[in-house]
Amino acid sequence: MIGITAYGAYLPRARLQKQVIADANAWFDSGLRGLAKGEKAMCNWDEDTITMATEAFADAMGRAPGQTLAAVILASTSLPFADRQNSVVLAEAMNLDTTNLRTMDVTCSQRASTSALLSALDVAAAGRGDAVVVASEHRLTKCASREEMLYGDGAAAIAVGCDNLLAELVGSISQPVDFVDHYRAEGRDYDTGWEERWVRDEGYLKIVPRAVTALLERTGIAAADIAHFVMPTDQGTVPGTLVKQFGMPGTAVTDNLLQTVGSTGAAHPLVLLAHRLEQAKPGDLLLLVGFGQGCDALLFRATARIATWKPARGVSGALAAGVAETNYNKFQSFNNLLEKELGKRSELDKNAFLSAMYRNRALANSFIGGKCTSCQTVQIPKAHYCVNPECGAYDTQEPYPMSGQQGKVATWTADRLTFDFNPPAYFGLVVFDCGGRLMMDMTEVDPATFDTGATVSVHFRIKQIDSQRGFRKYFWKAVPVR
Repeated sequence: MIGITAYGAYLPRARLQKQVIADANAWFDSGLRGLAKGEKAMCNWDEDTITMATEAFADAMGRAPGQTLAAVILASTSLPFADRQNSVVLAEAMNLDTTNLRTMDVTCSQRASTSALLSALDVAAAGRGDAVVVASEHRLTKCASREEMLYGDGAAAIAVGCDNLLAELVGSISQPVDFVDHYRAEGRDYDTGWEERWVRDEGYLKIVPRAVTALLERTGIAAADIAHFVMPTDQGTVPGTLVKQFGMPGTAVTDNLLQTVGSTGAAHPLVLLAHRLEQAKPGDLLLLVGFGQGCDALLFRATARIATWKPARGVSGALAAGVAETNYNKFQSFNNLLEKELGKRSELDKNAFLSAMYRNRALANSFIGGKCTSCQTVQIPKAHYCVNPECGAYDTQEPYPMSGQQGKVATWTADRLTFDFNPPAYFGLVVFDCGGRLMMDMTEVDPATFDTGATVSVHFRIKQIDSQRGFRKYFWKAVPVR
């Protein structure tokens, strides 16, 4: 028996109010006001597909170092690197056991996450071990477009295996169809979509029924027994129409979170599945659909364990943690949608020295410090000599993971002279509860509540963006614990 063993999600803290987008652009397209209800999740400037993926993984699996998995699969259509395996960065950021770990990126379709989930289930079924699928999306949109109103940022993680199941796999089916509802050509930043009614009538209402009907026939499950129909789409009426067509109960329709998160693209099937798993009861049947150049359909049955296991935060916790953002210019700036004067200090060459990055990847990617085996003193970064003045032993330090640790702010500065995409730039000295101290950048700081002594946790974020060469440097930043 195989199925889901854990789940988690991450949504950026900032929630852009859709009304401000409409207010700025309704002079050009008054129809945008019809989409102006609610808000959408919005990445900070130092967040992207990889950083959100690390948060979703941690929400599902925790941050314990050395976890042993058979595979980690990252699904997205907005990966920051076209030729660098993004899932490897995720694996190192989570400090996984890489002795025998398969990593893979799955992309180029809105059903990338369900295709990745099917592959992960195959890994588990083959007896190779547990696997984790993380789907994450941060898509760019043109100003004053329908997509700008509807797309949101977010990530979700689903772990699969054979033991301690939250939901067992009842059956699955995949039916590829070259139906182009939208596309993004090589070298282009934005999606090109087709007429909504045609996508609805020829796509959702014909392709999805064929796959779902075939799956229900294969498994012998009656449509009326489905408790949760997870159908990601930015067309709000489609799930309800399909539920009626299938003969499922009306309560099976899943909230697509279009007014609170937005459509998170390839990540949306797993975001919605994670949300629905929070609500599922033992014995419930969950039907998950992935749509894009065909259809994937997966049917799960919740086990008794679903009632007692919960993620660290989950979709519900992430929704509750949102903070309204009403600055449309900030959204445009963070996503590089307009050219603005950033000042002379922004023009420094940010070339990445790849050899130095490789030698220091234990610190940069995995945030590994050191612990002296003689006196047990923890320090970061790890060094040849122990920093304890009463010890000073040489080469006695063993690796000590710091990514799951919290600390206190000892000193801090809010600097408006140095360049930052979201000034002022906060940085200061963090003293970790486990021992060790480090000067760190700080992000998502609320000036009204932040001060010396604040408790912080550390999170994998973008450190610098080299726009000349298209490279991103990642490191760990301190985030106030709320």
